[in-house]
Amino acid sequence: MPAKGSLDAARGGSTFRAPMHASLDRRDFLGASVLGLCAAATSRGGFAANATAGLAAPPRARPGRRKLRLGCVGVANRAADNLAGCKEEEIVALCDVDARHLAHAAKGLPAAKTYRDWRDLLARSGQDGDALDGVVVSTTDHTHAIVAASAMKRGLHVYCEKPLAHTVAEVRMLTELARERGLATQMGTQIHSLPNYRRVVELVRSGAIGTVQNVDVWCGTAAWGGVPSPLASQAESPVPEHLDWDLWLGPAPARPYVEGAYHPANWRRFWDFGGGNLADMGCHFIDLAFWALELGAPETVQAEGPPLDPDVAPLGLAVTWNFPAREGRPSVTLTWHDAGRKPASAAELGVDGFGSAVLFRGSEGFVVSDYHRHELGPKAKFAGFVPPAPSIPDSIGHYAEWFAAMRGEGRASCDFAYAGPLSECVLLGNVSYRLGGKRLLWQPDRLRAVNAPEAEGFLRRAWRDGWAL
Repeated sequence: MPAKGSLDAARGGSTFRAPMHASLDRRDFLGASVLGLCAAATSRGGFAANATAGLAAPPRARPGRRKLRLGCVGVANRAADNLAGCKEEEIVALCDVDARHLAHAAKGLPAAKTYRDWRDLLARSGQDGDALDGVVVSTTDHTHAIVAASAMKRGLHVYCEKPLAHTVAEVRMLTELARERGLATQMGTQIHSLPNYRRVVELVRSGAIGTVQNVDVWCGTAAWGGVPSPLASQAESPVPEHLDWDLWLGPAPARPYVEGAYHPANWRRFWDFGGGNLADMGCHFIDLAFWALELGAPETVQAEGPPLDPDVAPLGLAVTWNFPAREGRPSVTLTWHDAGRKPASAAELGVDGFGSAVLFRGSEGFVVSDYHRHELGPKAKFAGFVPPAPSIPDSIGHYAEWFAAMRGEGRASCDFAYAGPLSECVLLGNVSYRLGGKRLLWQPDRLRAVNAPEAEGFLRRAWRDGWAL
């Protein structure tokens, strides 16, 4: 019997809400592992803990164990959450191009050294006893790759926000660099470590809804696109004294600063810095399908949306990925819809009340999930359904997984070996859209669309002069 979850009839099926668990001290976790209570693990070798003991917060370090020394590049907004997630270790260096953000973060970490330029932070690691163990990269998408790669080339472990990088080629570079150097990595898809996704993966893999060959994802976010381009209007504002605009631009093409247009939060709308709603949210939601169905690289990708703006990402994008059959698994078609668009299947199955969701359509039923709850359907068929007993151990915490991996205690569940292919898949949707919705025939081993040589300019990009590894 599945313990502690509430089971309610709702919409087209049965609703399951993930239970809240008491926290587990890392010493208890490791002891349980020794006793064999954590023998189960994900097929990717993800972290294991007692199957009913999830951790909402990082466990406290064991007495006498040296805390890990971390440097954090980016300290505000999403980065502030990452600072909080790392507080059980020792944050010794802070970096941000915005002096106001840096000063605010430094108030809470007065012992940490502060830097405006991340290159100075890395260059001074190891000097005067300031050696780092790892770096947290919470910058704009377009600087993920150069910061993370520079850190890894110095032998530093890396936690990087999603998507892993700005282009498909940059993602592949980080994935291969982490593998070659044997470094502990984690991508910031924190939802992956919550109990609900684990229960959905178990349901899908148990065969409860039969064979799954269709997954529909929709995201209600309608923030990152569809605005007029400041370049088109030739807008420009004085750069404020607290901001180093050239450092903010980093490897991206130079452009004028415009107050409120890019910094601190709106950069996701622009191709030079982000990738719209898909790049922002795709890794969170598509992650569930990737995990449950063990998807790899797609064989085709096609997107459609509003008329293309060369500078601004769209609102209302739809993408279709086709994944080949492999290793006894059937082919899978995965779709994405954002900014209020939903697939027809959502209304047909009575689950369009979900603002954002992942819908697995199987031969014997369906399961739909958001971050924290999921439903099985049809309702009549699954009345009284008893879910399979938990088999995927709950996470010790998304940040704690990375810390443990740095200490040689296993693998983080969203390390770059997993997060890289996921990020590549997501970003390919934007490549197709920017090529006018061309259906791409993807060849992952050669990192190219075999029918679209013109895709090269979107699969990879040249960095601005003065910016190189």
